[in-house]
Amino acid sequence: MSTSSIASATASRLTIVALVAFAAITPMALLVAPALAAQLGAELAVGPSQIGTYFFVENGAFSAASLLGLFWLGRVNVHVVGMIALAVFVIGNLATALLLSDYATLLLLRAFTGFGGGTLMVLSMVSAQDADNPERVFGYWVVGQLVAGAIGLALLPHLFAGFGLKSFYLVLAILTLLLAPLYKGFRAPAASKAAGTRSATGSRFVLLAVLAVAAILAFYIAIGGVWTFASMAAEQAGFQAAHIGNILAIATLFGIAGAMIASFLGGRVVRRLMLLLGYAILVLSVVALAMLEGGPAYIAAICAFKFAWTFVLPFIIAEVASRDPSGRLVASTTMIIGTGLSLGPLFAGTMLEAAWSLQSVFIAAAACGLLSFACLLLSPRANP
Repeated sequence: MSTSSIASATASRLTIVALVAFAAITPMALLVAPALAAQLGAELAVGPSQIGTYFFVENGAFSAASLLGLFWLGRVNVHVVGMIALAVFVIGNLATALLLSDYATLLLLRAFTGFGGGTLMVLSMVSAQDADNPERVFGYWVVGQLVAGAIGLALLPHLFAGFGLKSFYLVLAILTLLLAPLYKGFRAPAASKAAGTRSATGSRFVLLAVLAVAAILAFYIAIGGVWTFASMAAEQAGFQAAHIGNILAIATLFGIAGAMIASFLGGRVVRRLMLLLGYAILVLSVVALAMLEGGPAYIAAICAFKFAWTFVLPFIIAEVASRDPSGRLVASTTMIIGTGLSLGPLFAGTMLEAAWSLQSVFIAAAACGLLSFACLLLSPRANP
């Protein structure tokens, strides 16, 4: 192997490690949303709508970061952007832990922090754009998030019991500092420069963009709404608070399995068939969470939900990438994901405050899942 080939292989491995690590750290609030939501309610005495607003603000900052990403991508060195984003994310988490005094202050600090985290997520997403097997790389991307989520759900109840809410943000800041050298693995996709100088206004691209955005948005609205209030569903199923974290951690292990299977199957099977299978399991599991009663039914449904979520996601992103080879849609995917993750908890919390039952909220989430699949199925290719 030549020296250049060895360097390229090393860079590729570093890029995969970087995108997995930072994609796991930056959305940690969502990954441990059930535990974090419960602690917010207990420590700050806030209700469902305020909890939903918290996630709306933090995840909404991801969207703002992605909008700015459309400007700097292809124009500013990704390593410079990475260092700035790392500084914002670390400072924001430290400030949250040190200045946590009331709900309004928390929202302000999480908006600042979310902007840095969202930028790191953009860098992770675009670094995978030019992969030979996008399903596999995005599968690794999801696995990293789920491993972090499983560990977080298992450990956070104990951490909260001993040190309170601030401990979550301190741990995030410390972990980010330890992982900071990995920013050298960020890569700008080859399509980014072309995308920055070329505009596409054809009717096919506009229809593709609208339907692809709607598909990812509806998917994450459903995911965010269900996962944020999964602990509430567990309580209604009869589980004690001390056991809920362990159950959700087990469900996350099923999610890891889903992403790993997607990584293994990527490039080996018909993507459309995997999309159909993944969406079917997702919708049926959410309906089961809404309709079935009792502990065993809840465990089966939440494990199936987590499996389907992570199994189908790499295929969704790869499908969008295949329909627009220029990479413009994938570069903006983080913005869409952040918006969906913001709206899901907000909508669910608002509906619960408006006297909707949790079962009705989950049925609405299942309908969003069906809408997502329909939009993805109907979206055309940018260039037939």
